[in-house]
Amino acid sequence: MKKALVCGVSGQDGAYLAQLLLEKGYKVIGTSRDAQVSSFSNLISLGISDKIQYESLVPTDFRSVLQVIVKTQPDEIYNLAGQTSVGLSFSQPVETLESIATGTLNFLEAIRFINAPIKFYNAGSSECFGDIGDYPADEETPFRPRSPYAVAKATAFWQVANYREAYNIFACSGILFNHESPLRPQRFVTQKIVAAVVDIAQGRRKKLHLGNISIKRDWGWAPEYVEAMYLMLQQDQPDDYVIATGESYSLEDLVARAFSCVGLDWQDLVVTDSSLLRPTDLAVSKGNPSKAKEKLGWEAKYKMPDVIAMMVKASSVSS
Repeated sequence: MKKALVCGVSGQDGAYLAQLLLEKGYKVIGTSRDAQVSSFSNLISLGISDKIQYESLVPTDFRSVLQVIVKTQPDEIYNLAGQTSVGLSFSQPVETLESIATGTLNFLEAIRFINAPIKFYNAGSSECFGDIGDYPADEETPFRPRSPYAVAKATAFWQVANYREAYNIFACSGILFNHESPLRPQRFVTQKIVAAVVDIAQGRRKKLHLGNISIKRDWGWAPEYVEAMYLMLQQDQPDDYVIATGESYSLEDLVARAFSCVGLDWQDLVVTDSSLLRPTDLAVSKGNPSKAKEKLGWEAKYKMPDVIAMMVKASSVSS
């Protein structure tokens, strides 16, 4: 039985990845900073919380990382830990850099130190590309990060590339574009919109407040994106891949789609709020996933209209 160490197992991607790996017969070891007190609510909602071995691990503490790897002896490590919000990174830049860049470096250094044939996946981000206009970004597109979060993710990406080349470690980065699901917390704009739409439809709220709704993003379905993570570590050679749908929609399109799912016209119900604008933001974000399709056989089945419809349906049922 193969063993996978999933760091950040309590998050959206960690929970769906754990579910996928269990289905494939893996023993899954999930980590959080304090596994004794973590709620693991996402794992409970997927019905898999009792199928996972839990370990406490602090990614920014090298000794903690090394101890857990030596104890569990995983075949694969999926590093999904670290601060995950672009917006929050502007108010917590130091924590963002340390949790993402230092955490990734500690995993790579621990693998190098014990010299074990462990395959390593690093959660990269499309935010690293910055503003690229309508040109879809691929693996050769230069990074021009425009947030503390993107700077941290770019740093981690190059650490992975360096260790792969310098020490022959099987290490990959998935450069994932936005991917959503009902497991997203409400600090993410998609879930904020979905929750507000359901509340308005059910009479619990009157208006939805948003910042810049002209931004465009490439939104996908999170359960599909974790399949790409798994596939990267099953290849003969390690490499980096852009994971995206290849289609971009404006936030206005997303809002309109969400309200249409409950039979409402969004234009009377959305308020533009300047206090919600970020210091810098990307106008357009779109990915070119052709390499993933060619090398991994991976292709997104669900695009933004499907994703939001599924999220609204799930939220309506749960409320």
